[in-house]
Amino acid sequence: MTKKRTWSAFAGAALLLAGCEFTDDALIPSLTGEDPAGDERIEIPASTAEGNRLPTFGDSIFEPAGVTPGQPTGTEVGKRVERLRDDLGRLQVSVSNDNDALQTLRQQTITDALRYQELIAQIQAKLQVGTTPGNPNLVAAWTEAQTILQRIADSVGQMNALSNKVANDSALSAFILESVRATYGLTGAVDEDHRQLAVLEDETNRTVVLIDRLLNELNEDIARQTNYVSRERADLTVLSVAVKNGELFGSSLANRAFATAAPARGPVGTLANRRPLVVIRFDRPNVPYKEPLFSAMSEALNRRPGSTFDVVSIVPQRGTPAQVALNANQARRNAEEVVQSLVEFGLPSDRISMNSTSSGQVANNEVHIYVR
Repeated sequence: MTKKRTWSAFAGAALLLAGCEFTDDALIPSLTGEDPAGDERIEIPASTAEGNRLPTFGDSIFEPAGVTPGQPTGTEVGKRVERLRDDLGRLQVSVSNDNDALQTLRQQTITDALRYQELIAQIQAKLQVGTTPGNPNLVAAWTEAQTILQRIADSVGQMNALSNKVANDSALSAFILESVRATYGLTGAVDEDHRQLAVLEDETNRTVVLIDRLLNELNEDIARQTNYVSRERADLTVLSVAVKNGELFGSSLANRAFATAAPARGPVGTLANRRPLVVIRFDRPNVPYKEPLFSAMSEALNRRPGSTFDVVSIVPQRGTPAQVALNANQARRNAEEVVQSLVEFGLPSDRISMNSTSSGQVANNEVHIYVR
């Protein structure tokens, strides 16, 4: 899904998005502090983590076929076969209950996820057309979405408990099968005992296979649902920032960098030959940099998920020593604010380093972000 963003003019020098030094074309078109011409739009490709927004589950039904009744033979072996048949019957009842519990959890989770996605879509639609920062209706919708997502997360715990129960059933089924096979070696059996044993062995085998399939599919469901909850929690955190600011961002940066570990960071080194991905000029209060910053970082991580970022505060070398010192303190606070925004967007903190330098080429405090 391709996202389009339109940004209104920024009064004063607010933000410059420069090309990043990748092997292909410049990463992002420039957006200067001057008024953009017309309805300039920047295409933001969808993250590889985006796509199906509902948790996926297996669709198998695990209902045992039942146990074939037998006739008493009057032998000790026949009595043992009857006991084993009763054990298998109780096991199959347990498996049937496990299946009912799994299907209920699957259906409830899908129902919750549909409501959750409906709320998210409503919030994003309102943010897309514009709204006030901290809109109470959006806050209420976000709170409900968070509650539902927590309920989906709780169902993962229920599935884990169910998985433990199915694992116990699996161990019991293996024990019953071993006991059935051992019964063939007992003396004093008649032909009917062995005929009934063969039937019982086949049905126990099928139950063992059914339980193994149930356990495997249940564990796959748990893994997929755990990933879903983790991804949605990251996106929900970013959405809370968007609601607070009254502007739409997108999916969490964590979901764009999820597949690659951050490489080891070295010193920043000289900046002379490095082109910044983002330049934020703090030439006035409340510079509106968050939305374009989010888009620039998203694009960088789409291109190279393993990227790390250097956030560098640039202090102008102008004025008295006292003024330079004050500017340095303010520049550091600006850089800390930018880093906090990146963390809120979902970028792992171990992907970010913060440094500072001074320059006689800038008129105001600036924060530059470089890609490594």
